[in-house]
Amino acid sequence: MEMKEKKENKEKMEKTVVDARGLSCPQPVIETKKALGGKASGAVEILVDTVTSRENVIRFAEHAGWQASWTEKNGGYSVIAEKK
Repeated sequence: MEMKEKKENKEKMEKTVVDARGLSCPQPVIETKKALGGKASGAVEILVDTVTSRENVIRFAEHAGWQASWTEKNGGYSVIAEKK
């Protein structure tokens, strides 16, 4: 396996977690923007605690070209933004 392939595989396996619980809008979107801005691909998990934050984060991620999905987690929401 070449060095470039190893680096790409490592990026795909790493998952960044952004804990935006307790932050009011637009802060969760700003934190998401910071996390996605430094990655060309991979996965980022964004933890939020309101429906409004969840929907705003999903809208931003999809607008930025990432696929987003969510699940309920510990009384809040986990939004997963992925790009291959």
